[in-house]
Amino acid sequence: MIQVSTRSGLDRALAQVGHRAGGQRPHLALVPTMGNIHAGHLQLVKAAKLRADITAVSIYVNPTQFNQSDDFTHYPRTLDADLNKLAGEQVDLVFTPDSEEIYPHGETLHAQVESPLAAFGLENSHRPGHFRGVATVVCKLFNLFQPTSALFGKKDYQQLAVINAMVNELFQPVEIIAEETVREADGLALSSRNSRLTDEQRAVAPLLFSTLKTVANDLTHGADYRELEQNAAAMLTTAGFNVDYVAVRDRTLRTPEPGDRNLVVLAAAELGKVRLIDNLETAIAATEAA
Repeated sequence: MIQVSTRSGLDRALAQVGHRAGGQRPHLALVPTMGNIHAGHLQLVKAAKLRADITAVSIYVNPTQFNQSDDFTHYPRTLDADLNKLAGEQVDLVFTPDSEEIYPHGETLHAQVESPLAAFGLENSHRPGHFRGVATVVCKLFNLFQPTSALFGKKDYQQLAVINAMVNELFQPVEIIAEETVREADGLALSSRNSRLTDEQRAVAPLLFSTLKTVANDLTHGADYRELEQNAAAMLTTAGFNVDYVAVRDRTLRTPEPGDRNLVVLAAAELGKVRLIDNLETAIAATEAA
C-alpha cells in the first residue's frame, strides 16, 4: 500500500500505479473519507475492489464543511489505526494530506463549488455552507485523482445528491457509486461520530432508525406525510433527541406530490453534542398512492 501526503507525491504514486500513463488507463476507484475508518468505509473499499484495477482512499478532515469549530476540533482522528485497516483490505493508494495541500491559498476561497438545488433545505438549513465545503473538497479530490469511479454511502443522502449534481453539471468524467448504509445489529447507522456517544446515549441512538422505519411503514398505509413528520419529531424529542428535522421527500429530495411512490424518510437529530443523521428509502404500492 502506498501512502502519500502531498499533491506531488500523489502525482508520482498515480504514475507508479499506471493511472497517469498514456493510452488505456486502469480503472481507479476512489473512496473519499474523513478517516476514523469503520466497517461502513471498509464496505465501500470492498465494493471498489470488485470493480476497479486500483483502489484509492483519501483521508482528510475538511474544515470548510464544519459549521461548528467544536465539532471540527473533536472529530475523531485515528490515522495509524486507519492505515492498518486499509492495509488489511489491500488498498493500493492512500492520500493523507493536510490543509496546506488541499487549500494552499487558505480556507477563504475565491473559487468554490455550489449546488443550490440539491443542497436546498434539510441539512443546508441547519448547516449553512456545509455542502459548499463538501462539493469543493470533493471536486478538488476528483481533479487530483482523476478517478474512473468514486464510492459514497447512502447514509449521507443529501450529500450524495449534491455530488451527483456537481458531477453532472460540471461534466466531470466520474461514475458515482452509491452503496447501502452499513448498520450495527440494533440498526444504528455506522458513523465516525458514534464513538463520541456516551453509553446512555448509545442505548438511545437506535431509536432514530426505528422511528424512520415506523414512518416508512405508515406511509405505505396511506398516512399523511406531514402528520408523520410531526409525530416522529415529537417521539424523538421525548426520547431525549434535539431534532433538526424529520422529513419525507421524493428520491430527488423534493416535497412529495400526490402520486409520488418512491420516497425517502430523512432525519437529523442531536444526542448531547453528537449529531446523527439517517434515512430510509421506501416505496408505496400504486394502488395505495394518493
